[in-house]
Amino acid sequence: MIGCNCEVCTSSDAKDNRLRSSILIQHEGINIVVDTTPDFRYQMLRAQVKHLDAVLITHHHKDHLAGMDDVRAFNFFQKEAIDIYAMEETQEIIRKEFSYAFAPEKYPGVPQINLKTIKNKPIHIKGLKITPIHVLHHKLPVVGFRIGDFTYITDANYIAPEEKKKIEKSRVLVLNALRKKPKHISHFTLSEAVELSNEVNAETTYFTHISHQMGTYQKVQQELPKEKFLSYDQLQIETI
Repeated sequence: MIGCNCEVCTSSDAKDNRLRSSILIQHEGINIVVDTTPDFRYQMLRAQVKHLDAVLITHHHKDHLAGMDDVRAFNFFQKEAIDIYAMEETQEIIRKEFSYAFAPEKYPGVPQINLKTIKNKPIHIKGLKITPIHVLHHKLPVVGFRIGDFTYITDANYIAPEEKKKIEKSRVLVLNALRKKPKHISHFTLSEAVELSNEVNAETTYFTHISHQMGTYQKVQQELPKEKFLSYDQLQIETI
């Protein structure tokens, strides 16, 4: 049995009880999920998602990819394959990790997946424009997304100047901030994420991909500047 006695893991505050990072984007009847985490099935059931139009994958690490097998439930009810958008490097891992979904002769019930390539140009899903933002997670390429005035970036610790321009003046920015302690090899720390939020003039920023090393929600939130917040499970954000 694995146990933890840290303040966050033993907290009774629901905002300290976090699953792996993922978001559901809903717009005019369109449902798009960013990343299929190991918790994907439960996250979809909890949010009562009954239809899925597409999945965007940021990168191939297991905490963002491992739940992809469970798109099969949407295949069953929708009677169609699900479009999965990913960079070419990520697609290679998907084909390897879920090889049975791409076999010439597929076992009945395996996930039905249409892989679509993310490049450095906008994606259009049923009329919704999504702009990829290319960042680095140490040396690993990761892609974030801007949709209108909303920007989502996870697993990053470097963003090139030309990519930062895509983020500027976001009404809402969701950005990874792993912990307070400096410095992390592949994630922004809280102070680095606050600094970047200020640099790109984001109106409101929510920090995500938070480890237990950050501290409890209530304590950290009291320390944050105005219009900057820790994210928590089932947080809902409305943007134009």
